[in-house]
Amino acid sequence: MRRFQHYACFDWSGQAVARPKGLALATIAAAPGAQPVLVRPPGGWSRAAALEWLLDLARAGTDILIGLDLSPTFPFIDADGYFPGWDHSPGDARELWALVDRLCSGDDHLAASSFVQHAEARRYFRHGKDDTGDRFGSLGTGRLRAVEHHQRKTRQANSASCFNLVGAAQVGKSSLTGMRVLNRLAGRIPIWPFDPVPQNGPVIVEIYTSIAARAAGIAGGRSKVRDAAGLHQALAALDTAAPAPLAAHDDHSTDAIITAAWLRHAARDPELWQTFWHPAALDDTIRRTEGWTFGVK
Repeated sequence: MRRFQHYACFDWSGQAVARPKGLALATIAAAPGAQPVLVRPPGGWSRAAALEWLLDLARAGTDILIGLDLSPTFPFIDADGYFPGWDHSPGDARELWALVDRLCSGDDHLAASSFVQHAEARRYFRHGKDDTGDRFGSLGTGRLRAVEHHQRKTRQANSASCFNLVGAAQVGKSSLTGMRVLNRLAGRIPIWPFDPVPQNGPVIVEIYTSIAARAAGIAGGRSKVRDAAGLHQALAALDTAAPAPLAAHDDHSTDAIITAAWLRHAARDPELWQTFWHPAALDDTIRRTEGWTFGVK
């Protein structure tokens, strides 16, 4: 399986503002001794700027693997559809991205508030303690994708349902905003595993930062790194040099840095790298409708 000259991680956010605090990007070159770099434009990232950064990579043909910390789809396999009972339920991932982007076309900042407020779509989400859609499902945790069931069964991670919009662990809005960005890439960057991996140029994968954190020796992958010493220790476990001093060690920045370093570190292990790209449980139906979290074996 191909290696890349550069690796990157975008820690993502569904916050419906111009510059979400949770958006962070780190990159690292594959060259020996390379330091991770926290990329921060003046004023912080917007989702529109993140999209433009990705499009710049496509135009330049940059040889880079980009991890996005979000779910690119909703569950499909468990109910033979993303939104069973809704006539407009899409048939595959790209149709889903187009639907989300279309219903949210009036939302500023590539936000996705309109989707979870839509008369039909909102029925599938848990919006609050006493506000659960009638099609949310019987599971208290909410429906899960095949890879999320696999993560839990094998104890590789403990992903939350994208249909749950309640609590600190909710990832639904973040994933919806990500779907809008994926739709607007319009096929200009291959997105694994929905697209074949080309011999050159950029590729996007879904990542889960807790998997990278666990590989870096952070207990259970749950603890957050909030100081230079903790960050340097995690990077040392990934055979990665420390970055230039950071202005602040917030969760989003350190997650992005550690995960970019993890992608680079994993690429150095041929057997592990091959397994990441070819997980045994990934079949053609999952590949077309739900995708897979990179690094889940």
